[in-house]
Amino acid sequence: MLLSLAIQDFVIVDRLELEFAKGFGALTGETGAGKSILIDALALVLGERADPGVVREGKERAEVSAVFGLDDLPRIRPWMVAQEFGEADELILRRVIEKTGRSRAYLNGSAVTLQQLREAGEFLVDIHGQHAHQSLLRADAQRALLDAHGNLAALAREVALAWKEWRDLETALAHASTHQEANAHEREMLEWQLRELEQLEFSSAGWEALEAEQRRLQHAAGLIEGAEFALDLLAEREGAAEILAGQAGNRITEMAALDPELSGIADMLHSVQAEFSEIISTLRRYVDRIELDPERLREVDARINAVLTLSHKYRVEPAALDGLKETWQARLSSLAAAADLDALREKTRAAGAAYAQKAAALSEKRAAAASKLGKAVSAGMRELALGSGHFEVALLPIPEGSAHGQEQVEFRIAGLAQNEARPLARVASGGELSRISLALQVVTSRNASVPTLIFDEVDVGIGGGVAEIVGRLLHQLGEERQVLCVTHLPQVAARADWHWQVRKEIRKTGVTSRVEALDPNARIEEIARMLGGIDITTTTREHAREMLAGNSRQQTLPI
Repeated sequence: MLLSLAIQDFVIVDRLELEFAKGFGALTGETGAGKSILIDALALVLGERADPGVVREGKERAEVSAVFGLDDLPRIRPWMVAQEFGEADELILRRVIEKTGRSRAYLNGSAVTLQQLREAGEFLVDIHGQHAHQSLLRADAQRALLDAHGNLAALAREVALAWKEWRDLETALAHASTHQEANAHEREMLEWQLRELEQLEFSSAGWEALEAEQRRLQHAAGLIEGAEFALDLLAEREGAAEILAGQAGNRITEMAALDPELSGIADMLHSVQAEFSEIISTLRRYVDRIELDPERLREVDARINAVLTLSHKYRVEPAALDGLKETWQARLSSLAAAADLDALREKTRAAGAAYAQKAAALSEKRAAAASKLGKAVSAGMRELALGSGHFEVALLPIPEGSAHGQEQVEFRIAGLAQNEARPLARVASGGELSRISLALQVVTSRNASVPTLIFDEVDVGIGGGVAEIVGRLLHQLGEERQVLCVTHLPQVAARADWHWQVRKEIRKTGVTSRVEALDPNARIEEIARMLGGIDITTTTREHAREMLAGNSRQQTLPI
């Protein structure tokens, strides 16, 4: 679960360090105080895209870090090992955003990519934004929610891959069927080109050796002359280096008998003499081996010209001819496969059957998940004063199939404005849609594997007795998960196990946001403010006290 969150120079927050507890926590305060900013900061450290505008005015960078305990989260450990982060009891995510727009991310002190940060975040937190209900009107969001609820995301990805393989083969078959003559001509051309390359017996390694041999043959006379000149200096003329080194070594050896400090110099001179001897032997072997060979030079020149002619013909560097040969061989294999239409048809048929099998399995599991989701959301709707409504998930067949399976997912509502089930977008009003969205979020969150759930003003458009039910639902969810809810509803806040108040302060350095953990008396004042506005009366406080008395598990949370 989320243990702590530290924020520095983020929008109107100068510095905050928050410690979280289990259960259901409420975050309240006046509009504009910075409640949702805290959620935005958490989303940022979980991998959301950064905007340099989040850096507090006058500062160079913003920084957010979050610490998560992993005791109840075994699912993330294999991912951490695979990413080479090792074993740990805590996970520390950190994000730094520069005023210039540059962003850096860290996981347990190691630099990571945003993708790695997002992958880690998927194990840790689900954030339900205040506009989540709007996404429910999109078909892709409805399909994704159903698949997530039924743990079908992995199977859905397999179906998408099977669909792509099948469609690619169908495209290849259609192309092969209509371009047989052109393919045959291309195949004939490639075979001729490959024969030309094979006759050359070319290799990149051989080309380098051939160039080296050409240089040696072209300059053989100069190489012989230079080697003989070096031999003369080292060994053959009067006062040659080898002789002088030996003479000097012998003299210093005699002197070392009188002064031992010279022994080291004598040893070095004898070593130099030995090295001169080795050099001289190697040079003599070189002179004996190298020879003027005009005939071999003509052969090498001819072979090099043949290689250059072919490389110019195909517009590549000589060293790239090997790669060109591999490319042609791969293309020839592809054309050969395309030429066998019967084999390609069978391969396409098999791929289609594999897709159909996976898609049928997905359809079966979606039907089961759709039934369960429909019943659960309908029950949630009844709790949220939508008792006349019935939620169902329709699976509309797609005869030709698609990358997403053999059906389209459509959320439907019956019983609100009419008895016939109709698409969600055409039935629910704004307030009804908010409540349906909340019911969906609560139902799907109960099946989620992440330990922390964030609800950012998802209760917009809800009030009265329904708000009390929302508070109770979130309280019940807090018994299973760590829940944080940004809310304006006193009925919701009163059901929280712990309560934070966010307020805005105006200082000489500018506007800043502060978070205060409320004790029981402070909670009464905050709930009263939410109930009655600026002027808080004794009656309002008493009402707030009664609302809080309904929650027996009150907890003061330190900051």
